[in-house]
Amino acid sequence: MRVSLALSLSARRGCVRILLAFAAATLPSHALGRDQLRVVATSADLKSLVEAVGRQRVEVESLASAEQDPHTFEAKPAQLARVRTAALVVRIGLDHEPWFARLKLPRDLPVLDASKNVRLIQTHTPRLRAERRAHVHAFGNTHYWLDPANARAITADIRDALAKLSPPDAQTFDANRGGFIEHLRRKVDEWQAALAPFRATKLVVMHDSWAYFADAFDMQIVAAAEPQPGVPPSPAELAVLFERMRASGVKILIADPGSNPALVRTISERTGAQAVTLQPSGHDYVRLLDENVSRLAAALRRDAR
Repeated sequence: MRVSLALSLSARRGCVRILLAFAAATLPSHALGRDQLRVVATSADLKSLVEAVGRQRVEVESLASAEQDPHTFEAKPAQLARVRTAALVVRIGLDHEPWFARLKLPRDLPVLDASKNVRLIQTHTPRLRAERRAHVHAFGNTHYWLDPANARAITADIRDALAKLSPPDAQTFDANRGGFIEHLRRKVDEWQAALAPFRATKLVVMHDSWAYFADAFDMQIVAAAEPQPGVPPSPAELAVLFERMRASGVKILIADPGSNPALVRTISERTGAQAVTLQPSGHDYVRLLDENVSRLAAALRRDAR
């Protein structure tokens, strides 16, 4: 009797183990409490911010790398497969990702639009350049992550979205965000101190992606060289740009890594402005801003000599 009972209990335990193993194999990975939450971000910057909040509880993939043009990016089939099985998608929003609608995501897949609670600029009246063309973005300037103050709202939304997916980790996500925000606050104090001697400096940019960065450090962008991203200005537009730079006393020209080097060189030689290349996107959010501040401060110090 004891032997048969033992066999019965053993058999039942074996069945339970098989059923549990089957359930674990068929559940999506993000539904398992012991596994990481799989998150897909549309940019490297958002990936960095998700990792700052989720840390060891998240596995994050960026669709576009920091080196890719987000306006012309196209997702690869393997990326599409991964994004459709993610627990959460985090996007820049506005009209920064014209390709996003073509992803055709499942209706029940949570999508966090990181632009919803940040401070946006150039939203009500399109910014006009010298040639009277409006800014290419219809809903305001989309490069809002380049203002470190906006990281507070972005990471708060990320925290809330992750906590909704994994309520037992809510306090952990909140603590992670708190530590990141404190670290960022200390860095902002350093950046403000580095650029304080150059407040009210007038700048010209190749592409209108630096409005938030300039505003965060009390600088003024007086013109953008490109009428649209990647579209070179006409000779008449260049003539107007040169005159505006001379009249405003602009000594710094901010270029992006993808800017036309010949055009950058022409503008610099014709106006005497010093060209400095800044990175609009990076794999580490704090390091991105740190390097941009360092490069700009060094260029401004050279100009002041």
